[in-house]
Amino acid sequence: MRAITIVGEGELELVELPEPTPGPGEVLVDVVAAGVNRADLAQAAGQYPPPPGASELPGLEVSGRRRDTGEEVVALLAGGGYAEVVAVPEGQLLPAPEGMGLIDAAGVVEAAATVVSNLVLEAGMREGETVLVHGGTGGIGTVAIQLAKGMDARVLTTVGSDDALPIVAQLGADQAWNRRIIDLPDAVREAGGTDVILDVVGGSALADNVAMLNEGGRLVIIGTLGGASGELPIGQLMAKRARVIGSTLRSRPVENKAAILEATRYLVWPLLASGELQVPIHERLPLTEAARAHEILRTGGHLGKVILEVEKSADGHRRGRRRRSA
Repeated sequence: MRAITIVGEGELELVELPEPTPGPGEVLVDVVAAGVNRADLAQAAGQYPPPPGASELPGLEVSGRRRDTGEEVVALLAGGGYAEVVAVPEGQLLPAPEGMGLIDAAGVVEAAATVVSNLVLEAGMREGETVLVHGGTGGIGTVAIQLAKGMDARVLTTVGSDDALPIVAQLGADQAWNRRIIDLPDAVREAGGTDVILDVVGGSALADNVAMLNEGGRLVIIGTLGGASGELPIGQLMAKRARVIGSTLRSRPVENKAAILEATRYLVWPLLASGELQVPIHERLPLTEAARAHEILRTGGHLGKVILEVEKSADGHRRGRRRRSA
């Protein structure tokens, strides 16, 4: 099979590799497309190695067809998605969402499972609460805004430019700010504070995040774009009886991921089928342009997901079609 491997810090190369051999409880999936995530960039930079026993190839989510049944599925992976074939624990598969093409479905499961596990299962987001989503135009941000709104929460978010403000408003954000020009803690305090924060920034935002929390608030940190350490104002945290939750999805055991995926199917799949929740696709690129896909995420300013697409050609190889979303 063809696959993308990491050959140096930030460097990707297309290679020929043997197909994976499925272990106990695993099935083979012929990959149609793979979603691109910031975790892939961190792995390529040597900052986020795969868990023990996982594939060394990048790629945390794919869409494709089960080789044993032919069923169209999406898969949540610990690694290996930038390839023509993956071996996946059966508990980490879901049927492809109704109402979506199989290529675009490659960008759904990681973001949806991340949002469900962190906003719902970890933070216990409830109807009527206020949620602040950092980075509202990213793959996770766009899903988080729509799911929180669909669960009758009030949604605040940040974006990187004024041009993005109407976009996140259309997704359902009640208030949004350009993080480059606003004093965010002041703006959020004026908006009444927030009960839950979904944070991809990490260390540099830690103190501000705690300052923005209401009494009993929950801060869920799922990324470290602003650094892996920061100063925690413990006095404020205690006075507010607030909680800071650190969370990752990739390294969880299979049974834990299976439970998260069941919750994701229950909460998100009906919204996808009805069109109430949509995953914007910024660009679709062939597998051979994985480095270009990484550059898009590294540069920022994109809306939604970037997809690596593969398809079979007459000679039996899978080749990508370049196509921009409408």
